[in-house]
Amino acid sequence: MTLEHNHPIHSKEEQIKGLLEQVSAYIEHYHGGSVEFISLDGDILSVRVGGACLGCSRLSETLQGWVAGTIRQFFPEIQVVSVE
Repeated sequence: MTLEHNHPIHSKEEQIKGLLEQVSAYIEHYHGGSVEFISLDGDILSVRVGGACLGCSRLSETLQGWVAGTIRQFFPEIQVVSVE
Protein backbone atom coordinates (compact mmCIF):
# COMPACT_ATOMS: atom_id res chain seq x y z
CA MET A 1 0.00 0.00 0.00
CA THR A 2 1.21 3.48 -0.72
CA LEU A 3 0.15 6.90 0.39
CA GLU A 4 -0.64 9.34 -2.37
CA HIS A 5 1.92 12.13 -2.44
CA ASN A 6 0.54 14.03 -5.42
CA HIS A 7 -2.36 15.53 -3.48
CA PRO A 8 -2.22 18.37 -0.97
CA ILE A 9 -0.91 17.32 2.42
CA HIS A 10 -3.53 15.37 4.33
CA SER A 11 -3.73 15.28 8.10
CA LYS A 12 -2.37 12.27 9.93
CA GLU A 13 -5.94 11.27 10.79
CA GLU A 14 -6.99 11.44 7.12
CA GLN A 15 -3.99 9.34 6.08
CA ILE A 16 -4.73 6.74 8.75
CA LYS A 17 -8.40 6.61 7.71
CA GLY A 18 -7.26 5.98 4.13
CA LEU A 19 -4.97 3.16 5.19
CA LEU A 20 -7.72 1.60 7.30
CA GLU A 21 -10.13 1.74 4.37
CA GLN A 22 -7.63 -0.19 2.25
CA VAL A 23 -7.03 -2.80 4.97
CA SER A 24 -10.78 -3.11 5.61
CA ALA A 25 -11.50 -3.60 1.90
CA TYR A 26 -8.94 -6.43 1.81
CA ILE A 27 -10.35 -8.08 4.95
CA GLU A 28 -13.91 -7.73 3.64
CA HIS A 29 -13.06 -9.13 0.22
CA TYR A 30 -11.05 -12.14 1.41
CA HIS A 31 -12.44 -12.84 4.87
CA GLY A 32 -15.90 -11.24 5.11
CA GLY A 33 -14.92 -8.94 7.98
CA SER A 34 -14.32 -5.24 8.38
CA VAL A 35 -12.35 -2.69 10.37
CA GLU A 36 -13.84 0.76 11.01
CA PHE A 37 -12.09 3.94 12.17
CA ILE A 38 -13.54 5.18 15.47
CA SER A 39 -11.08 7.79 16.74
CA LEU A 40 -7.48 8.93 16.90
CA ASP A 41 -6.56 10.28 20.32
CA GLY A 42 -2.91 11.21 20.39
CA ASP A 43 -1.12 8.01 19.37
CA ILE A 44 -4.05 5.70 20.19
CA LEU A 45 -6.11 4.56 17.20
CA SER A 46 -9.47 3.05 18.15
CA VAL A 47 -11.13 0.76 15.63
CA ARG A 48 -14.26 -1.39 15.58
CA VAL A 49 -14.28 -4.75 13.86
CA GLY A 50 -17.35 -6.18 12.19
CA GLY A 51 -18.64 -8.97 10.00
CA ALA A 52 -16.79 -12.26 10.17
CA CYS A 53 -14.14 -10.71 12.46
CA LEU A 54 -16.61 -10.73 15.36
CA GLY A 55 -15.97 -13.78 17.48
CA CYS A 56 -13.13 -15.00 15.24
CA SER A 57 -10.30 -16.76 17.07
CA ARG A 58 -7.78 -14.91 14.87
CA LEU A 59 -9.10 -11.43 15.66
CA SER A 60 -6.09 -10.42 17.78
CA GLU A 61 -3.74 -11.67 15.06
CA THR A 62 -5.65 -9.68 12.44
CA LEU A 63 -5.68 -6.50 14.53
CA GLN A 64 -2.02 -6.60 15.49
CA GLY A 65 -0.77 -8.13 12.25
CA TRP A 66 -2.67 -6.63 9.36
CA VAL A 67 -4.21 -3.53 10.90
CA ALA A 68 -1.55 -2.34 13.34
CA GLY A 69 1.26 -3.68 11.15
CA THR A 70 0.05 -1.69 8.15
CA ILE A 71 -0.51 1.51 10.14
CA ARG A 72 2.92 1.23 11.82
CA GLN A 73 4.67 1.02 8.45
CA PHE A 74 3.75 4.69 8.04
CA PHE A 75 3.14 5.77 11.65
CA PRO A 76 5.35 3.65 13.96
CA GLU A 77 4.15 5.53 17.06
CA ILE A 78 0.50 4.50 16.67
CA GLN A 79 -1.05 1.88 18.96
CA VAL A 80 -4.22 0.17 17.71
CA VAL A 81 -7.01 -0.79 20.13
CA SER A 82 -10.35 -2.45 19.42
CA VAL A 83 -13.54 -1.02 20.90
CA GLU A 84 -17.01 -2.55 21.08
